[in-house]
This record gives sequence, C-alpha cells and structure tokens, in this order.
Amino acid sequence: MGRKVTVATCSLNQWALDFEGNLRRILRSIEIARNKGARYRLGPELEICGYGCWDHYFESDTILHSYQVLAQLLVAPVTQNIICDVGMPVMHRNVRYNCRVIFLNGKILLIRPKMVLANEGNYQEMRWFAPWPRSRQAEDHFLPRMIQKLTKQDLVPFGDLVLATKDTCIGTEICEELWTPHSPHIDMGLDGVEIFTNSSGSHHVLRKAHTRVDLVNLATLKNGGIYLMANQKGCDGGRLYYDGCSMISVNGSTVAQGAQFSLDDVEVLTATVDLEDIRSYRAEISSRNLMASTVVPYTRVLVDFALSCRNDVLLSTSEPITWQFHSLGEEISLGPACWLWDYLRRSEQAGFFLPLSGGLDSSATACLVYSMCRQVCQAVSNGNKEVLADVQRILNRDDFLPQDPQKLCGQLLTTCYMATQNSSRDTYNKAQELAEQIGSGGSGQGPAPPLLQASDGAVVGRGFWGRSFDSPALFPGAGGTLAFSALVRPPASWKPGRWTCWSALTDAAPSPQLPHQPQHRYGRQHHHGDLPRDHRQDASVLGAWGKQPRGCGHAERAGRHGGDLQGAGRLWETEEDGEGRTIQHVLQTRQHVEGDLYPQRGGRQGETLLPEVLTE
Repeated sequence: MGRKVTVATCSLNQWALDFEGNLRRILRSIEIARNKGARYRLGPELEICGYGCWDHYFESDTILHSYQVLAQLLVAPVTQNIICDVGMPVMHRNVRYNCRVIFLNGKILLIRPKMVLANEGNYQEMRWFAPWPRSRQAEDHFLPRMIQKLTKQDLVPFGDLVLATKDTCIGTEICEELWTPHSPHIDMGLDGVEIFTNSSGSHHVLRKAHTRVDLVNLATLKNGGIYLMANQKGCDGGRLYYDGCSMISVNGSTVAQGAQFSLDDVEVLTATVDLEDIRSYRAEISSRNLMASTVVPYTRVLVDFALSCRNDVLLSTSEPITWQFHSLGEEISLGPACWLWDYLRRSEQAGFFLPLSGGLDSSATACLVYSMCRQVCQAVSNGNKEVLADVQRILNRDDFLPQDPQKLCGQLLTTCYMATQNSSRDTYNKAQELAEQIGSGGSGQGPAPPLLQASDGAVVGRGFWGRSFDSPALFPGAGGTLAFSALVRPPASWKPGRWTCWSALTDAAPSPQLPHQPQHRYGRQHHHGDLPRDHRQDASVLGAWGKQPRGCGHAERAGRHGGDLQGAGRLWETEEDGEGRTIQHVLQTRQHVEGDLYPQRGGRQGETLLPEVLTE
C-alpha cells in the first residue's frame, strides 16, 4: 500500500566538545533506529559538538571538528538508507548559525539554520549565533573541501526549506521555534507538510515537561500531522540538567514517550503511523482547508526516497498513550540526582563530602546523593553496562557490583558534623540518624564530638567519627590529602605570630595551639592564615583556613560579605612585649553593615571585614 511510515527520535547524553564520544552515541542511536525499522532519525540540538560549548563556539576548531564528525557519519555504513538529521554549528558567509544538517546515503539534502534563538534565562544563543532572518528563502552554501570529497557536492541549499520525499513532506523546527507565538509548523502544516521535527536542548525546570507536552500535542491537534521532538539529556559540563522527554505526537495525541530522568546515554523512540490518518484528519477541518488555500508555499527539496514500503498491510500502527508525569517530589528528587551523577563521573572525582548540621539544607542535599545512588543501582540492575563501568572506575574496584543504595552511598558520600555554640544535642542526633539511614558511614564509632569553636570540630562519617581537628594533620607527602590538611589545622612548620582566628558571635577564646597576629584599623584584609595561593580554593570550599573571608569563597570575588560575620564578635590576638612575655588583647568589631563593600566595589581594603576595630 505504501502509506505507513516508521520514524525515530532520540535523547542523547552528549558531552560538550567530546566529539569522539558524541559520534559513538549518534551512531548507536542511528543503529537502534534502523533496527526498529525507522527510515527517518532525528537527534537533539547541536548533538555533534554538545549544546553547552559556550564561548568555545567562537573557536574555529569547534566547527572544524564538527565537520570531521559529520564526515565520519556520511561514510558510516549504518547511515545508509535512512534519512539522518543531526545538529552542529555552521559558518555561512562568515556568519555562525545553529543548524540542522539532513543527509541521506552520503549526500547532504539540506542545511537548515535556526530562525528564533533562545536568549533569556539560562540561554545566551544570541552571543554565539545569528538567527536566519528570511522565512521560506534559501541560499547556496559552499561545503568544506573535506565534505566535498565525500559527497561530490560543491553546493547545498542553506535556509528555510522543506523536504519532499516520494510519499510525504517533512518540515524542520529547532527548539525555541516551537515556543514562539507563530511557530513555523503552522504555515508548514497549511502548506501540506505532514511530518514536523523539533531538535531541542531544553533543560529541566519543575513542571516544564507539562508545558512541553502540551505544546507538541497542540501543534498537531489544530493542524494534524506527526510531530517528533528530540531533546538532550544529562549534564554536559555546566550547571544545567537536560531532562530528555523526547516524544512523538500524532493528531494531538502522544504515541511515544521518552524517559525524563534516566542514566541511559542513548534512548531511541519509534512510532509507525498511517499517513492516511493525517490526511483524513485534516480533510475534516474546513477552517484549516480555507486557510491552506491562501498560504505562501515553501520551496521543496525533492528527495528520491520513500519513508514507507509497499508491503505494509500487516504492519501495526502506534496507538495513543497517556503521558505519565512525575510528581513534584519525584522531580525534585530525581532531577538534581541525575545531575550529580553526571558531574561526578565526568569530573573523575572519588565522591562527595558534605557537612551535616541536622538542618533542612544539608539533609536535603544528603538525600539527593542517596537518590543518585538508588538510580545507579537501578540502572545496573536493568543491565546498563556503562553505569556499572563508571561506578567501578570511580571506586577503583573492578569487582564492585552496586546492588544496595546504602552501601553505594557509603562508598561515595562522606558526611561530617561541624557544630557551633548554637548547636544542640538534637541537631547532632538528627545528623547521626540521617547518616545511618542513607549509609554515609561512621555510625556508632565513638561519643558525640565537642562543639566546633575557633579551631575545634569533629568529622562524622566513614572513618572520621569523633576525630577532632586537634589531631595531627596529614599532608599529601605523608599520606594525607590537601583538603583534609587544610580542614584540620594549619601547617605546624609555619612560624608563630602569623595566624588570626575569627570567633564569630561567641566570646570563646581560640585554641592555644594557634598563635595570632594583631589586626589594626584599616590594616590588611582579615584572613584565616596564609595558605599558598593554589591551595586557597580547597580551603574556601571547606570553610577552613585560607586567605579569604570565611563563607565568602574566593577572595577576588567582588560584592558584599553578607551574613557570616553579621553581629558583634570578638577577635583575639597575641603578641610579645620587649621582655618576651605574651600579652593577649581582644579586638571587638562593630556590627557588619550592609554598605561595607569589597575593594573591587569601592571599599577600602581594611574596611572589607573590619569596618571598625577598637581595643579593649
């Protein structure tokens, strides 16, 4: 009969600038699509180079390597007899565009540039790309010589065109174009386009999936047709998590749904649709037919290929399904957990370190790590070999098989309890109970630690329970770590008289092991010691010793200090008089005011943290 078509869309966990890995995942998705009988494959936005390349788009190497990947796709045997739609940046007449490159059997059919760029919130596409301004128009694009040798084509169409196969017509949208008031699919549908495709790089926002599904279904509800959406998934190196949710819709109903939170790097959806269902659906809408008779037509690129086959009588079509949405709590639990997993395995770190206070913030963060461990164990039980390999590489154990989320959490998460004078036994017990429930380790290994003051503290979890900061620090040369050395105490080899200690909101004197240096009015910036410059980041992250305000992060970050030193506190100092005797003084600061700025914002160096110092 030649009326039923099978099409495929996919979600790929691409890495920014990982051209070899991205190529493997693209080829794998095409192979899966072909094995499922699809003759059209759609991929996510900018899938060749990865969406989150940011200012690397300015580099010509990014476009060069994208063409090198495209060259391998053109000659790959798996790409034969299937229309492949891939995304990459393209330079056309010295202007950079976000494009879809559509090819078949080693020939490029069309390069379609993005017409509406996302430039709000987390998106900055106008910084790197220009929108294609001419609707329904195209120009000749000169291919690079490496592509010319493979395709035997010098010129290919570049612009807003549609593909006309032997049995149907295909139109392209890219991400943001679906969200505009007058999307291209409206005029395409009126002009007879039956299959719409949308390649997206849409990140996760709570309840955003509802809006995305509604937009896709409404696109075909009023106008009829098949709508394919492909979306990236995972963390590709930045702060965002792309949540997949690829889908296929027919005449206003969803027929294929992709996972929103998954650790699978490649997910392919297919659907088989009878083209006569689209044509009969449109024929019944008289108002659409009146508008279609006056629409400005699109230029068609003729393709000597058919998506359907002759013997399709016994081929069953895809039935409508009800979209299964996650609850709000599930989205909060699963989305950040997936991001944590991608960030952990790609940063090649050994796990997470988290101070537990017994409060809501730290407890919620610990639960997210445990949620990550649950998803990892579930993925391994489902046969995901990539996740298993990542776990074994992170733990450096080839024989490890993650089956219990608690045991895995005990390997990946180290928790600690760092109390203050305001902490209570109740917060300690809550932190201990949570650590035991999620398996972060250390439960029952000694008595409760003392309250953390100027230089005291205790680490809770995986071998550190009950250990005081007064214990000898082990530096990297002695089998320890830089982070733990900075957290526990300053180097003992450093000369006395160089350490200052801020005891915020308390009158407790600092530990006698730490000599202190006097601070003077408008003197140098108050700091917690003089760690070497390359060590300061570790110290600031841990809130320990480093040449920067406690709680502020990097010293060069401009802005107001905020809450960590609000209120009156006491600064203790020691110095020696002329006869070698040690004299202690207390320097008291006034309340930290909102107007005190860092030097980069107009303030003076000494005023940054010590706006006024008085001697008692």
